[in-house]
Amino acid sequence: MTEHAMPRSWGNLSLFFLLCYAVFGFGGLFQPGDWYESLNRAPWSPPNIAFPVVWVILYALIAIAGWQIFAHGSRILKWAWSLQLAFNGVWSWLFFGKQWVLAGLIDLVIIDLLVILLIFQARRQSLNLIGWLLCPYLLWLLLATSLNTYILLYN
Repeated sequence: MTEHAMPRSWGNLSLFFLLCYAVFGFGGLFQPGDWYESLNRAPWSPPNIAFPVVWVILYALIAIAGWQIFAHGSRILKWAWSLQLAFNGVWSWLFFGKQWVLAGLIDLVIIDLLVILLIFQARRQSLNLIGWLLCPYLLWLLLATSLNTYILLYN
């Protein structure tokens, strides 16, 4: 199939949205709270309101990419997409829930690497749309990684 071919069922897309926003909801169970507010945070940290707004958009892109991956992608793309979503879901629990800053950073680096793998593998398989859908996610992940690293180093 070509990169522009769409899966037959739009219903499948709704399942990917449901899955991604379930992960978003799970992460939302672990709020920053007083602990986070007391931390020395990076000067380039976005305002707190930016995080849920950006994540709503990113999860939509991740869902569409997953829908395309499961319709057209290889086994490695399917595994990498599933793993990045699982690690994504765990980060808020590690960082905010348990306050394990190093574990959160390790989790983020794993997600970074999985998303880089997704983008490169999608390109290798001529599924360029998937790569483009995931680029904003990778940029936000790299920002999050820098913020998590700053907190680890300066607290």
